[in-house]
Amino acid sequence: MREIDGSYGEGGGQLLRTSVALAAITGQAVHVYNVRAKRANPGLAPQHLAAVKAVAAICGAEAEGLEVKSREIKFWPGPLRGGHFDFPVGTAGSITLVLQAALPVAIACREKLRMTITGGTDVRAAPPLDYLRHVLLPLLSSMGARAKIDLLGRGYYPRGGGRVAVEVEPSPPLRPLVLDASGPRTEIRGYAHISGLPAHIVQRMTDTALAELSIFSPPIIDLAETGADEAFGPGGAIVLVAQTERTRLGASGIAQRGIRAEQLGSEAGQHLREEILSGATLDIHAADQILIYLALAGGSSCFLARSLSSHAATTIWLLEQFLPVRFDISQTDRLIRVKAEPAI
Repeated sequence: MREIDGSYGEGGGQLLRTSVALAAITGQAVHVYNVRAKRANPGLAPQHLAAVKAVAAICGAEAEGLEVKSREIKFWPGPLRGGHFDFPVGTAGSITLVLQAALPVAIACREKLRMTITGGTDVRAAPPLDYLRHVLLPLLSSMGARAKIDLLGRGYYPRGGGRVAVEVEPSPPLRPLVLDASGPRTEIRGYAHISGLPAHIVQRMTDTALAELSIFSPPIIDLAETGADEAFGPGGAIVLVAQTERTRLGASGIAQRGIRAEQLGSEAGQHLREEILSGATLDIHAADQILIYLALAGGSSCFLARSLSSHAATTIWLLEQFLPVRFDISQTDRLIRVKAEPAI
């Protein structure tokens, strides 16, 4: 059984989610202790528990310690299997964080798999659903993954209740992702939505995002005011995507109490502008989320990023524990170059 100290590096939930995903993919049993030790409320929260249970269902795992506030788990994976799974996160636990664990396992499964996940689609401290749909999934598609996410209903903090359907078709082993230059930009698109809030909020959010991106060709932003039959509770978000010939860069913001719509849109627009002008080939969030897929792909992959998060550094350490992969990190002018290649 592989021993993983959950307090290593950033010591949060991503280390746990990635550990069980890698256990399922490699067939190696894992014991994760000191779970989320560096958080104010250590141990398993409902969304972390849901992520582990989702992976366990896909691989028919046996597990110990699967309860809220547990500070250690033991996980014995079985063979990956397709089918239709229902994963309720509970309250507003993030659907996208559950997918951080379950999606790479589903792609590695080699059988058709469908997941219906209920929880929060757009909540703080997690990628908005539209970021996964319009940034991460196209990047994975370029690596050969065949996955799609259908939005069945949005859900916000604190009630959750959002629903998505995720379908993954069998595909060949992932191809390397080589992004040593972004290429000419083709367009900037945006996706802004609200539910249960005054209509002017989504417009104010969009206007300030557009102002931050005014040095580029005018972006196209889709605005949506979602009715009560399509969303659960009040909330909103904005996701901005710059598409180039070779990659996509994203930035986002989640509506929350006490944060003006103008600030939300301005910060998202500023972040995307900085990503574009830097010459990065992945934004700082995609750089974090893509690492497990690069480690699973054959051959050598590389990308350029403005910076690497503590999450990314911890994930790189963890991937090298489980898989025959080596990451090389180097500085090139203003950017960080990340290369993943098979370990010799």
